Order: sequence, then C-alpha cells, then structure tokens
Amino acid sequence: MRPIIVAPSILSADFLHLGDAIEMINRSDAEWVHCDIMDGHFVPNISYGMPIVRAIRPATQKLIDCHLMIERPELYIEAFAQAGAEMITVHQEASPHLDRLVEQIHSLGCRAGVAVNPSTPVELLVDLLDKVDMVLVMSVNPGFGGQKFIPRALDKVRRLRRLAPDLLIEVDGGGNAETGAKLA
Repeated sequence: MRPIIVAPSILSADFLHLGDAIEMINRSDAEWVHCDIMDGHFVPNISYGMPIVRAIRPATQKLIDCHLMIERPELYIEAFAQAGAEMITVHQEASPHLDRLVEQIHSLGCRAGVAVNPSTPVELLVDLLDKVDMVLVMSVNPGFGGQKFIPRALDKVRRLRRLAPDLLIEVDGGGNAETGAKLA
C-alpha cells in the first residue's frame, strides 16, 4: 500500500496566530506544511507569498510544500526556493513550458510538482510523468478554501495511478474524513 502523506494547508490558519498553527502541525503526525500561494490573477483570490514561507521555515522541520496558483510562476520559483520551499508545484494551465519549469525547480534543489485543475485531463501530463516528483489533482476549483469536493477527482486519481503507478499524487480541496477514506 502506498503511503498517505498528510499536508495541512496554512491557508485555513488564523494568521494572527500563525506560529501556534505551525506548532500544532509540528506536534501532529502531518509530514508536510502545505502553502497555497495565490496571486489574484491565475485564481480570483490573493493569499500570501515568500515572506510567510520564509517566516515558517525555521519554525518547522516538516517539508514545506508550496502550491503556486499564480501566473508566470517562472518569475517566482527561485524566490520560493530561497524562502525555504522544498516542494514547488506549478499549474499545467499556468505555463506552456512545463518541462522548463520542472527543470528550473529541480536545478534549485527542490522537488517538482505539477497541478491540474478539475477540468484539465491528467493525460496532458503523460510526457512529464517521468520528470516530476508529484502530481497535484485539484478536487475543487482553485482560489478559495471551504469548497465542496468534486467527486470526479477520484476518477482522475485512478487514471493517473494507471499512467504512473509509483508517482506521488496529492489531492487538494474539500478534504474531510469521507473524501480522505475514498482517496486512500
């Protein structure tokens, strides 16, 4: 059985008490800290950026997973790596040059992920599956927390598993005990 990695998103944290949220993650069995980076262009919301990643880096030994829901991610990858990201995920829909982005992320010593929105077929990633460390399947439309899980994400995960049996797959959005059990 493939391992399940828990990666709580700090997007839902009370930013007045972000240190407390990181400490709670540190005490938990979670293995990663997930950072949802939104620019107000690629998605209709704005979250936070490199200063938050830089602030939490010394406060945790957990892997920092930065999910860039931004336009022109190639302009910011190096800054997120320098801020302390260890996994950097870019969206298939954000760049026509995914191969170049994956190489850029790897050249900075980070793991590389590619995300796909709910309406994007995972089959578009076939030529990259041997180069990425992870594929993130969006199970909600990116840009806002608290959305309902889109059930067709389960089929996307199954199709992706058939295409790349050993690939790490991350699912983002609408998570709860019921959807987690179905995904596992």
